[in-house]
Amino acid sequence: MVVLLLLLGALALWGASGLTWATGAVQRPGAAAATVSRSGADVAPQLVPLAVLCAAAVAAVIALSGWVRRVLGGVVLAAGLGAGWVAATTGGTLAPRALALLGALLVLAAAVLLLLRGHTLPRLGGNYQTPAAAKKAADPDKDLWHALERGDDPTDRG
Repeated sequence: MVVLLLLLGALALWGASGLTWATGAVQRPGAAAATVSRSGADVAPQLVPLAVLCAAAVAAVIALSGWVRRVLGGVVLAAGLGAGWVAATTGGTLAPRALALLGALLVLAAAVLLLLRGHTLPRLGGNYQTPAAAKKAADPDKDLWHALERGDDPTDRG
């Protein structure tokens, strides 16, 4: 759920950065007035780095565990608050600001889940053991039977 919220939040922030936030007429000497559109990347340049941070947090959520994941939750919380601040305080048309605000809310929800339940979430490779570690953790009685099956003498210490 955290990964999905982060991905959707990153997509919303990135999408909001590509939408037109403001338009205006520009008068050039000796030429007709031209309409200029300003995208979210122009009006609120913080949106793209925040979206990239949220996308990178997906990999971190999968790879990290324990208290480090809670620290990541704090970083994601700060990113969500920053995105919300940008959406609320930056002027522009309603639709792009609403999309940026939706992205901020999704990121904030992911941050809250990370802070509250981050330590209980599974992590990539959490059940993997190296062959040497698996061999050490093996049952000694089973090892004797496997040695017999291979044709080895388990009592031979030489």
